[in-house]
Amino acid sequence: MKRSVRMLFSIFFGFSVIALCFLKYYPGASQDQFISRTQKPSPVFNTTLLTFAAFDLADYSLRRDVEKLLDDDFGSAIDKDNRHHLELRSPEFNRLRLESKRYLQEWWDHRQFNSEVMLNMVRLLDYRRKYKTCAVVGNSGILLQSNQGEAIDSHEFVVRINNARVIGFERFVGSKTNISFTRTDIPNLCSDEKGCICHPYGKLVPVMMYISKPVHFLDYVFCNSLHKGSLMIIDPQLDVLCARIVKYYSVKRFVKESGKSFEAWSGTHWGSEFHYSSGMQAVMLALGLCENVSIFGFGKSDSAKHHYHNNQKNETSLHDYQAEYDLYEDLVKSPENVPFVSDKFKFPPVIMYR
Repeated sequence: MKRSVRMLFSIFFGFSVIALCFLKYYPGASQDQFISRTQKPSPVFNTTLLTFAAFDLADYSLRRDVEKLLDDDFGSAIDKDNRHHLELRSPEFNRLRLESKRYLQEWWDHRQFNSEVMLNMVRLLDYRRKYKTCAVVGNSGILLQSNQGEAIDSHEFVVRINNARVIGFERFVGSKTNISFTRTDIPNLCSDEKGCICHPYGKLVPVMMYISKPVHFLDYVFCNSLHKGSLMIIDPQLDVLCARIVKYYSVKRFVKESGKSFEAWSGTHWGSEFHYSSGMQAVMLALGLCENVSIFGFGKSDSAKHHYHNNQKNETSLHDYQAEYDLYEDLVKSPENVPFVSDKFKFPPVIMYR
């Protein structure tokens, strides 16, 4: 090696050592690049727990229901519950049947685990950009214990859940709504011969639905042609992700509190009927759509009703709300502890108002 080349190499090596030492003792010098690598180590997940949480007890019954609906083109389902009062063998009846089958087939073909689904939320919903600030408003009675309405409405994007009414509760829950998030059994209950009348926030507010029962594609197709605002089905891959995450936190809490094995969990948590709540999936939706997420009305208190807008006092036993609260705490303090989500996805800052 020529002397000049050796000299250049020595100078470059010397500067490299100095730079590394500088970053070691002065980490703030390049904080944006190194904070995610130096601040918190990657969590070590329990592999057995992950495997158990990934197994969906409802998969067999769901597959059976889907195949049954596809085999008879929704015919028996419509005959059994013709809530839309369509004339059998009419063009409208035939359209409803065929479109329901097509949507269900597409949904079923796409229903699989994808750890990167959160990366594509903006594109999947056909939004142009992420929102700066988002508020997810739950329905807990704790909202009546503080006047958060103005704070909620100050967010750029507001998500509400399961058609909880706001009229008369504005100072507690605000009035702004950018999207309504609901289960598909809500429009199923609202739909009748006059059309779909689920419009607590106005007819132009988009509605995002997750499929609670495959047969509800009938109501989706029927309502989609009548609803003036966008009516959307949540990506089934997000369904699968949410199911795994909630089961993980539920089993983890169960084993810690009871000292029993993983296998004993299903006997006390409704087995194949166990499910995440609408609120939990609405939060996951916001994490993919927003740069900053605020959560209101999630939690409970001995002095508060279960829902602020009605007299329901007890929680739905199909959900493990305490496990979901553990998830929200991790979202606020340690999002790296949330399992099944791709490392490529960067969780936005989350604030939870109680």
